[in-house]
Amino acid sequence: MKLNLGDLAITSSAFQQDQRMPARHAADHENVSPALSWSGVPAGAGQLVLLCHDPDAPLADGFTHWVLYNIPADVTSLAEGQPNDAFLGGINDTDATGYFGPLPPQGHGSHHYYFHLYAIEPGVQLPAGLTRKQVLDIIADHIITQARIVGVYSN
Repeated sequence: MKLNLGDLAITSSAFQQDQRMPARHAADHENVSPALSWSGVPAGAGQLVLLCHDPDAPLADGFTHWVLYNIPADVTSLAEGQPNDAFLGGINDTDATGYFGPLPPQGHGSHHYYFHLYAIEPGVQLPAGLTRKQVLDIIADHIITQARIVGVYSN
């Protein structure tokens, strides 16, 4: 997958880039997804894809916390606690759909939570129930632009 940078930008009212995420978003607290908003979606985008991944998890491929896709290109934000059925949800690494908040092992230090947003070409079909890897394999050659925000959390 090549890097496709453009004007797309993603932010959160819950945390700033590379700053601590509030405990309310953690799995062992309220486990609500943070509010996210974005701008700069290109006019030709067919849909948006959002993935939240922790590469610091002590697993071979890190840990995927959220897989959300088929977000219409004219949507510019997700509210805090976004309902799991608002868009198609893929399978996170708990083998469930929906958001699963940060939950780094005790004493494992700070983990980084990458919220990747991708604007995808029209016509790309993403059926329900895909994993992060499956989504990335399908969209790899169809990304118009991408952006990310990173939150940090530790126990």
